[in-house]
Amino acid sequence: MPDSPVLYVLNGPNLNLLGVREPEIYGRETLADIQALCERTASGSTVVFRQTNHEGELIDWVQEAREKADALVINPAGYGHTSVALLDALKTLTVPIVECHLSNPAARERFRHRTYVSAIAAGVVSGFGPMSYELAVKAALGLAQERSPSADRSV
Repeated sequence: MPDSPVLYVLNGPNLNLLGVREPEIYGRETLADIQALCERTASGSTVVFRQTNHEGELIDWVQEAREKADALVINPAGYGHTSVALLDALKTLTVPIVECHLSNPAARERFRHRTYVSAIAAGVVSGFGPMSYELAVKAALGLAQERSPSADRSV
């Protein structure tokens, strides 16, 4: 892992509407607010923060992360429940993957209770609003540090 770990934070469909789309569920913070929170939380790590409404583009970014990322945080949004193609792309990664959701999918409609991403993620952080991203970034970078061959494991 380089001196400055590279963290990809990828966001799926409709997250560009944060702050205006169902604020009673997703809150009033915007995606720009979430990005700023992730960058602050990553303290010195390089954050590649992206959002798309297009499944293929999201998959392209996951494939890019195979070569460039030390860890990945993903909020797949609706694609988490529907996209086997996204799952297949994520399965090619060897870096830690943390799934992230602003709301708690398990407390919502039945079809949201399961995501394909959860099956291969190191962990899932959900239900804490923007703090979900903060926790996911900390977890992903912590896992990346543990995997680093240069990590100091002295006691």
